[in-house]
Amino acid sequence: MSDAVIVGAVRTPVGRRKGSLAGVHPVDLSAHVLRALAERTGLDPAQVDDVFWGCVSQVGEQSWNIARNAVLAAGWPETVPGTTVDRQCGSSQQAVHFAAATVLSGQADLVVAGGVESMTRVPMGSSVAGGMPFSDQLRARYRGVEGFADDAPLPFNQGVGAELIAQRWRLSRTQLDEFALASHEKAAAAQDAGAFDPELTPVPLADGGKFAADEGIRRETSLEKLGELATPFRADGVVTAGSASQISDGAAALAVTTSDWASRHGLRPLARIHTAVVAADDPVTMLTAPIPATAKALRRAGLGIEEIGVYEVNEAFAPVPLAWLAETEADPERLNPRGGAIALGHPLGGSGARIMTTMLQHMRDNGIRYGLQTMCEGGGMANATIVELV
Repeated sequence: MSDAVIVGAVRTPVGRRKGSLAGVHPVDLSAHVLRALAERTGLDPAQVDDVFWGCVSQVGEQSWNIARNAVLAAGWPETVPGTTVDRQCGSSQQAVHFAAATVLSGQADLVVAGGVESMTRVPMGSSVAGGMPFSDQLRARYRGVEGFADDAPLPFNQGVGAELIAQRWRLSRTQLDEFALASHEKAAAAQDAGAFDPELTPVPLADGGKFAADEGIRRETSLEKLGELATPFRADGVVTAGSASQISDGAAALAVTTSDWASRHGLRPLARIHTAVVAADDPVTMLTAPIPATAKALRRAGLGIEEIGVYEVNEAFAPVPLAWLAETEADPERLNPRGGAIALGHPLGGSGARIMTTMLQHMRDNGIRYGLQTMCEGGGMANATIVELV
């Protein structure tokens, strides 16, 4: 029976907005992780059948099929194609799903999946500057629903959705701030222990230096400091910038093939893509779909939540993983053990691949058999992936 396996995973450190990666073109940032992936795995780029590359704001420097441009900028053979994927925040996780399906179907032998986002150079929302993506018919469907701002240019708002989740699951400001603080503390501990080092590829900078470590971790933060932040989405709300993911720059890439092909070509599988699903939920609250996506993935995998050794639930906003915990009754000690997007950042199109790279490293370091990754996405969707260590 054929299977889909990951034979390599690498990511850049994540940069803050206007931080260390601000001077790096997203095509070049993508090219850097492609080259690093080939070097670390020993794969021959000429054997890559396709590159699936996640990117959300496909405009300006990230337009014109950034996947293909990255391949060419990396110096890979011109015979290697590429296509760009947009499933909002889950774009590069979806790219991994597409890669697995492609090799399993026999349409390809070796596919690279990953993604990028330079939110400094291509600000979030840039792609809607030329027109309105929400039609009158779409607006009419949700007009009058709590949280839907019909008079706003972007009537679906993730921050408002996060507030609705906090309200529905009765999550307090203190709970959100405590979760945010823990994300920074876990990420700092992992960084200090060198836990991220094996998955990182330092990025050369124009000044001759190298960007080698995630720079979003706020070691100086505290509950007191988090408690001083404003609630921008609702005057009486509980969600702040401190309990939300950071605007960031970064890229990550994984190589996907079958175990048979890997064996024949001297590549060592790291993990098997056990189950890959996508689900959708209410687009106004927007961020709840990881809950049904997780249920769907576990059902298809024939596994219970207690059999999963690590959970990576993207920290778009603190209410998302907290509501997920409440609904799944998962072990909170297994959730985002090395911190999440609140501390490490959320380079939209690259986050799915970044999270998977980090989860795989944690699984290898701790001998964990099963890991589950899920993330909320614009439009009320979510991908969920279960990987198995091999």
